[in-house]
Amino acid sequence: NRFPNTVLGVIVAKGIDNTGKNDEVTRLLQEVEAETIKRFDGKPISEDPTIQSWRQAYRSFGARDYCASIEALVKRMVKGKGVWQINKLVDLYNYISLKYVLPVGGEDINKIEGNLILKEAEGDERFIALGSEENDPPLSGEPIYRDDHDVICRRWNWREAEKTKLTEETRDAILVIEGLQPEERARIESALQEFATLIEKYLGGKLTTYQMNIDNRATTGILL
Repeated sequence: NRFPNTVLGVIVAKGIDNTGKNDEVTRLLQEVEAETIKRFDGKPISEDPTIQSWRQAYRSFGARDYCASIEALVKRMVKGKGVWQINKLVDLYNYISLKYVLPVGGEDINKIEGNLILKEAEGDERFIALGSEENDPPLSGEPIYRDDHDVICRRWNWREAEKTKLTEETRDAILVIEGLQPEERARIESALQEFATLIEKYLGGKLTTYQMNIDNRATTGILL
């Protein structure tokens, strides 16, 4: 394992209602956008310890020209582009990602075939990116999330797949908060608990939370 300090905060949410918009969710997103702009005002993004750790990780698997989802999200804020509002669950995970400066993603459980696994790519797996119809296989050795048939996310958290995207029709979802450093564990736990509280408040459903690391590699629906 090239990244032995990896920590994942995982939420399995079942029976949620992701339809419609919510003014309070919109307000949360707007507030964290403003806070992010203020936090990074006049400061290079590269000085943030979390973003530094992800840049180092990406360089280590040959993806220097790409950036982790959290860096891409912060860059959008700093440039004044804002976050696209997609649906309540996606909006909430972007809120959590920006507030805690951590990569966050999510997938529709009912579109995952078999287990969801974080592993190094062989290089011949199939990947259809969000919004695309073309196969864009990963490079050998890059970290990917995959199920039993397809890649679900390339370059760890760089780009998600069309196959398992969260939509208003999603009823069961798995959400993942990612960290690379031991000192991020407490922050991931705080993010995990707030995220779970917000999902219960705005989407309902039955939620289970987990924190995974090298000593606790498997949980419902995901393997590390």
